[in-house]
Amino acid sequence: MTVFLPRTAVLTGVLAVAALTLSACDAAPDASSGPDGKSAATATTAEDAGGIGALAKAAKKEGTLHAMALPRDWANYGALIDGFQKKYGIKIEVENPNGASQDEINAVTSRKGQDRAPDVLDLGSSFVQSAAQKGLLAPYMVTGFAHIPDVQRDSIARWANDYGGYISFGCDARRVQTCPTSFKDLLKPQYRGMVALNGSPTKSGSAFGAVYAAALANGGSFDDIQPGIDFFAKLKKSGNYTRVPSTPASIAKGRTPISIDWDYLNAGYTDEFKSKGLDWTVAVPSDGKFSQYYSQAINMDAPHPAAARLWLEYLYSAEGQNLRLKGYARPALMSAMKKAGTLDKAAAARLPKVSGTPSFPTESQQNSAKSFIAQNWSDAVSR
Repeated sequence: MTVFLPRTAVLTGVLAVAALTLSACDAAPDASSGPDGKSAATATTAEDAGGIGALAKAAKKEGTLHAMALPRDWANYGALIDGFQKKYGIKIEVENPNGASQDEINAVTSRKGQDRAPDVLDLGSSFVQSAAQKGLLAPYMVTGFAHIPDVQRDSIARWANDYGGYISFGCDARRVQTCPTSFKDLLKPQYRGMVALNGSPTKSGSAFGAVYAAALANGGSFDDIQPGIDFFAKLKKSGNYTRVPSTPASIAKGRTPISIDWDYLNAGYTDEFKSKGLDWTVAVPSDGKFSQYYSQAINMDAPHPAAARLWLEYLYSAEGQNLRLKGYARPALMSAMKKAGTLDKAAAARLPKVSGTPSFPTESQQNSAKSFIAQNWSDAVSR
């Protein structure tokens, strides 16, 4: 996931070349233009479209933003969608809200030139990098782009991280006498049949992250995920690992009292379960810190290019980033907002505590790890 970037001056030059390349291509059939005739479809910044005001007018003219795989209860998407619609009067249509990153990419390629194609994409790191390499993404630098950490943005602005979190342990304190705080704890006999993932790491991003975190906790590295697979094989042999996928329903029924998942999802359950009398606690493991962020991008052939760019501007605004924070997700601009005094301090104080600075596997390391898990997980754990 790590991308080494040139300085902003170089970035600007690359964007200029990208803009010239784009202008030579056919724009989307209904690409909007600002009052001064500037096309949103080729804009690499809001200024290219005549400024935020002009971009908003062009987006309002388009009237619609088409997106996929944005569940309302995931990283506070419900509040973000409502906020954008209220602020700009543009309808957001979300298709297949529980879909996956690959579903979004498939729709981009299969619906090219169609009004049904997604305008914007919310993708996991490996998926967004793959989409960029295939030429599916339009370069666009949001207003706060320069303040996003270098390792969390593309060198030519085809994508940038938006929000993320850490692998964490969610625990039903009513059913578990002492909640675990480390991967080492999970091996204790008192947790027999209690420890769950939200799916298989061959398909689930958080389950994959859990195996990576377990590897880091047991002598592995971004180049060596084998110790993570070994750990879950050991956890299964001890009887502590359950193959029941962790979901809000399985947690409420007591079937998965310890859930390994992203901290913003586990923390969100705390509020959800409180009204049901369930005491759900969350901890980032002390011995295996693994962080991952989700990225935003624009479809190169977005049918509503102005709305697509305005949506990204909203997501990366202080309002949008603070809404992420209220949903327990860690916004990519968190450090910059803290320095600027625009961070919601109360929301930040509610995040699960983590020490240190996160590091990320490179694209090559991540792809190798995913391939390794696909080849070895079933034999080691699933049978």
